[in-house]
Amino acid sequence: MVVREIQQFSEVRQRARAYFCYLFSRNMPIRLPNPDLQEIENSLDKIVNEVDNFEALYVLDANGKQVTDNLTNKQEYKGGFDKNRSNKSYFYRAVRQRRCVLTDPYPSSLTNSLTVTAAYPIYDDKSELKYVACMDISLKDVLKIAHPSSLQSIFGDFVKVAYSIFSLALLMVAFLLFYNGMASLISHGFMSATEDIDTMFKATILLTLSLAIFDLVKTIFEEEVLGRHNKDEAIGIHKTMVRFLGSIVIALAIEALMLVFKFAITDPTHILSAVYLIGGVAVLLVSLAYYVKSAASIKRENDSVN
Repeated sequence: MVVREIQQFSEVRQRARAYFCYLFSRNMPIRLPNPDLQEIENSLDKIVNEVDNFEALYVLDANGKQVTDNLTNKQEYKGGFDKNRSNKSYFYRAVRQRRCVLTDPYPSSLTNSLTVTAAYPIYDDKSELKYVACMDISLKDVLKIAHPSSLQSIFGDFVKVAYSIFSLALLMVAFLLFYNGMASLISHGFMSATEDIDTMFKATILLTLSLAIFDLVKTIFEEEVLGRHNKDEAIGIHKTMVRFLGSIVIALAIEALMLVFKFAITDPTHILSAVYLIGGVAVLLVSLAYYVKSAASIKRENDSVN
């Protein structure tokens, strides 16, 4: 998933940049009196032997013009000599920051897939910019390199499969509750159901719990499987928690109200049990209100800091 890959890149970006900068700094000539282009190309050949998958390696001059053909393993990616790349972010960022940079993912003109570029400025002994060495590598390959081991990637796939299975199981539970709730109303008939308050309350509880579980499944599947995270992850989690707990409180409140009516008519001696349940619902409601207030306060503090 593209969204998940971009989010993963933001998490490992510093690690990926450190790796590519290490490759360049270890192989590129540094602060020589007159850096030679042929020597730089030889250094690129060394980098090729250390990176398994990349799209292209090339060199720009101080004006952003490409002075070498693309060094690549694929024939269709060759060429590029004399192209003006002075308007590319990796060129002017490397020149402005005077250090190795790693770009954000962007659509590659070679592969039409998301790619990042590492750019390394090369200076002479007088600190004058001579060349900028660049490497294009696909976003997927960057993520493979940045992860400490393939085991983490395998575990990530396992977690997505596990969340998918749990989401499907919970979805079946939600549909089962919905079916039972509707069946309870339909089996008694809509006219007779108006006289059977107990049946209406039970159906309402089942439908409310079904809605709460369905909302939980939606959040889990979108965030953990599809990778559609809220811009502010804390806000997303906060809203999910409030909606889920709110549904549970509503279901319990309906159950308590049903018990009050039931015991008031059939057995008033047990009405105290319903009162205890109402007290529990009140405690949950106060706790939920405190949670909402605390979350809003923390958000305001974070906004003021930012």
